[in-house]
Amino acid sequence: MTLQTLIIAVGTILFFVLVALAFAGPNTGKATTRRLGAVKIRHSDSADARVEQQMRKVVAARRPLIFVDGQHINYIDKLRLRLAQTGKKWTLQQYLYASGGLAFVIMAILLLKGVSFLVGVFSGLLIGAGLPHMVINFLMARRIKNFSTNFPDAIELLVRGLKSGMPVSETLSVIAKEIAGPVGEEFKLVVEKIKIGKSMEDALQETAERLGTPEFQFFVITLAIQRETGGNLAETLASLADVLRKRAQMKLKIRAMSSESKASAYIVGSLPFFVFGMVWMINQEYLAGFFYEPRLMIAGVVGAVWMAIGAFIMAKMVNFEI
Repeated sequence: MTLQTLIIAVGTILFFVLVALAFAGPNTGKATTRRLGAVKIRHSDSADARVEQQMRKVVAARRPLIFVDGQHINYIDKLRLRLAQTGKKWTLQQYLYASGGLAFVIMAILLLKGVSFLVGVFSGLLIGAGLPHMVINFLMARRIKNFSTNFPDAIELLVRGLKSGMPVSETLSVIAKEIAGPVGEEFKLVVEKIKIGKSMEDALQETAERLGTPEFQFFVITLAIQRETGGNLAETLASLADVLRKRAQMKLKIRAMSSESKASAYIVGSLPFFVFGMVWMINQEYLAGFFYEPRLMIAGVVGAVWMAIGAFIMAKMVNFEI
């Protein structure tokens, strides 16, 4: 089987799979049940129903954001949400232009170096789509980590404000001014939404859905439960701050215990590429067949796929969710 035949076969199979996914809509029975449940919870006056609604939103935030409150979110909206979670003022057009420009530059460089057209196009598309995605993931993780680190301090500041007799809305304004970084930015947005007429619960819930962090969801649930059941809000938030700090300590402990396994995975995953690069620098003719010989190209792609599967499995083995 030639390389062209293999590419045509894979492309045909991928085309029919995409067509099937495009025309296969969601299960109507499950969608109807989900909407009826959402309407029932939304119009219920009981405290249990409101708590259940908040817990459903927490579960939706922990999963990939495909359904939130029964509303379907397409991939364009998911990409906009990811860009918003980075904290940068990047637009969707800027992201697409950067990805397309990077893909074109990589493809042009490889084609000028004498690489075959198929390898150049595939490498350009892979790097153009993958590298910006990795950068967005890195910025999202860094901002969420910074937010989770400083969020208990914001809760303790809220507790001190409540004990001194300040209302919750005024204390949120103090947090927005005193806490720097992502915490202050998010609470500033909450305060601005409250000033333009939104309720505090809706403003906080919108922020929780945009952040997607369980820590902020716990905070929103605590305020909702306290508003329905009553009680000392300052003591409840103080307990929440203590739980979040212990949760962060547990994460650090797990990270330290799994650091050896992660280092081994990084070494095993990067060693073949490192050896390939070193051999390429010493003797390019020895490895040049991987860029024009069909059998070597197929072997290289299969090897890279299997290595990606192994790296994915190792990453899941050392990834613990608290």
